[in-house]
Amino acid sequence: MSRIGKIPLVLPKEVKISITPSAVNVEGPKGKLSAVLPYAVKVEQKDGALIISRVSESKQTRADHGTLRALLKNMIVGVTKGHTRDLEIQGLGFRGAVTGQKLLMTLGFSHPVEFMVPKDIKIATPKPTEIKLEGADKILVGLVAAQIRAIKPPEPYKGKGIRYVGEVVKRKQGKSVTK
Repeated sequence: MSRIGKIPLVLPKEVKISITPSAVNVEGPKGKLSAVLPYAVKVEQKDGALIISRVSESKQTRADHGTLRALLKNMIVGVTKGHTRDLEIQGLGFRGAVTGQKLLMTLGFSHPVEFMVPKDIKIATPKPTEIKLEGADKILVGLVAAQIRAIKPPEPYKGKGIRYVGEVVKRKQGKSVTK
């Protein structure tokens, strides 16, 4: 039995779950999410908890068992508390600003960069060098953060670029001139 998959998921009071043979829908104060069920994994709701079990013992089914439980847990946390991802911009004159659902950034290119944020994600810039992303879907929040970071990833010589808060960039020494 999967160590992760066999742990029941306790449901908060504000979360509503609807289970169909092919999907699980989770609804809460922060949004609505759904996950597709693998064919050999069952989900049951008993006594305010979700119990995930599997029908067969194939290798793929065992992998799907733990993965589905982790996905459902992330969905429940997402619709109640939400998921956040923080980015920071480093570099002289580098900055970002939000206008509606657009993120405008000055990153040392010859033109300002515009990034359209999906409607399910809330974006804010408390400081010109900080970007905060928030949403119910953990996968989507991480994907948008990775797309923003990919516009100007941190370079190893001066450390300029967009990075996650707390990310450590291994620095290189650069050229040294000897006479």
